[in-house]
Amino acid sequence: MEVDAKRHAHELLEQLSADQIAAVPQLLEVMVEPDDEPLTEEDRRAVAASREYFRQNPEGGVTLEQVVADLGFTMDQIRGNKGD
Repeated sequence: MEVDAKRHAHELLEQLSADQIAAVPQLLEVMVEPDDEPLTEEDRRAVAASREYFRQNPEGGVTLEQVVADLGFTMDQIRGNKGD
């Protein structure tokens, strides 16, 4: 199974543009090396604000569809279907 996953990953890499490939090493480094840095005060405030938001909004956050619409895109465009 691991070999199949690696093969699939290689196949996907071959489909990426040069700009997309540039982001891959950083992503892999983040996945391989755990982040042991302590949270900053700003991080703690952001976490607290997030927890408070979800306490007040137990139904959840903003949907992907809403974010996409707010940015002026359609879900077809996000899915990669032909569109403007």
